[in-house]
This record gives sequence, structure tokens and C-alpha cells, in this order.
Amino acid sequence: MIKAVQSPPTPYLQFSRKQWAALRNSVPLTLTEAEIVKLKGINEDLSLEEVAEIYLPLSRLLNFYISSNLRRQAVLEQFLGTDGQRIPYIIGIAGSVAVGKSTTARVLQALLSRWPEHRTVELVTTDGFLHPNSVLKQRDLMKKKGFPESYDIRSLVNFVSKVKSGTPRVTAPVYSHLIYDVVPDEQKVISQPDILILEGLNVLQSGSDYNQDPHHVFVSDFVDFSIYVDAPETLLQSWYINRFLKFRQGAFSDPDSYFHHYSQLSEQEAVAIASQLWSEINGLNLQQNILPTRERASLILGKSANHAVERVRLRK
Repeated sequence: MIKAVQSPPTPYLQFSRKQWAALRNSVPLTLTEAEIVKLKGINEDLSLEEVAEIYLPLSRLLNFYISSNLRRQAVLEQFLGTDGQRIPYIIGIAGSVAVGKSTTARVLQALLSRWPEHRTVELVTTDGFLHPNSVLKQRDLMKKKGFPESYDIRSLVNFVSKVKSGTPRVTAPVYSHLIYDVVPDEQKVISQPDILILEGLNVLQSGSDYNQDPHHVFVSDFVDFSIYVDAPETLLQSWYINRFLKFRQGAFSDPDSYFHHYSQLSEQEAVAIASQLWSEINGLNLQQNILPTRERASLILGKSANHAVERVRLRK
């Protein structure tokens, strides 16, 4: 008798695209094609089909989790005999440069805010917690932007801690990809939203990733549900280079752009520089600091060509 070969145990439930799409359960799509065009990032294909088959089931799952969390809070308040304090539900979104984290975050923000409960959803990126370029230059870290040592991690943890503590008004610094720096004297105010989406390279990293600034808690300690957007590195590199070429034709042409000098490059020169930036900075950061956090995520979105999600892994 031949025994079937069993797959090794895994902490994740695994779904094909078709299996995951079936979990939409007739939830109506509340975004129009025009709105989706505004939400997608540079060099990304995002269709109504992608939103319906991938992000609607995900928003449905998140809505269940958030409702369950609110019921748990109500039980605690009943036990303590206290009035409810608004504690935001925090969703963390991590993944490599060029994988499409920002688009995932914007789509989920739009979908979650349109559920019948009409919850308020804020979106903050951890880019604002990078040290200013002046500090990075002083510490010789400009070529390690995005690596753990380039962040003001104490300020980031303090921000998330205040949000999760129910502080009525919390501010976050703002980052500009145009000037490639934190914007001086500009802040985003977070006033007790129902949901906070925190998007960045480092939202799943732990204190052990920050040996230069050791502490006992990290962002992931305050995140209720985490998503890792995944793709093979060959695709990530290709997406990064294509995005660089599009920026060269668009954003880099702005005289105020930090990368304005790249706009004068030929396509061949631009590809060579983008490839070098990937291999020396972004690819290195992926392998050393970002990819090792993938298995900490509550859910992993596995992408293939054209940024299409082909598989979903959900922690049991």
C-alpha cells in the first residue's frame, strides 16, 4: 500500500487566487474604476477584478476581526465597569521596495472606510520616521536609507504606543519622495481613528533588528493584524527598475526633485543606475532586514507578474 506524501505542518492556511476570491461572499464592490486608477501606484496594474477577488475578501476578513476586537473591548469594559475609550485597531503592511505596499494600504483604507459601520481609517507610512538627510549624512547612512539604523525608531514606537493607548491627538512626521527627505515643520495629526493602517518596510521588525538602539518594545507589539506583500526578488528588481524609468520621465523632471539629475540620463544609463541601486541598497535591505520578517505576518499576499496576487497565506 502506497502512503500519500504529506506536506510539512505550517502555521498558515494556504489559498489559491480562486479559493480566496470565493471568500468575498457577495460583498459589493464600492469602488469605481476611476477611483481605483487614483489609488494604484506607479508601474502597477490594479484592476477592478484584482480589488474584487483579492482586496474585498481581505476587507471582509478584517471587518470580522475588527468587530471581534470591539466586542472584546466591550467585555473588558463591562468587567471593569468603565466607559469605553476609543482604541484604534492597527493594521501593519510590510514588504519590499516596489512591491506595492502603498497601493495595498490605499485600497484597504478606501474599502474599510466604506463598510456599513462607516469607520474612520487613517493611513501613516513609516517613511516619516526616517532620520532627516542631514542626520543620515552626518552618520554616513545615506546609502542605507530604509535599513533599521536609518530610522528614529524610538519616535516611531512612541507614536504607535500613543495611538494604541487611545491618546486623543497624536502627530506623525511627513516624508516627501520629491525632496527625498522628511518635510521640516510638517506633521500629520491622528485623532483616535477606528482603524490605523501603518505601512512601511519595517513594521514587522522587532527590537533585535535595532542593535544600535536597543529597547524592549517595537512597532509589531502594537499591531493587531499584519500583512506582508511578497513577490520573487527577480520580479521586485524588475518592478523597481521600471518604476525608476517612469520616475525619470515624470517626477525626476521636476527641478525640485532630489533626483532631478537622473532625468537627463539615457534609458540605458538609467537602467544601469537603477540596477546598481537595487543590488547595493534595496536588494540588500530586502535580504538582510525585510524578508526575514515575512513569517511574522498574519497574512501574506503572494504576487506574480503584473502585481497580480496568485496566492494568500493566512495564519491559523
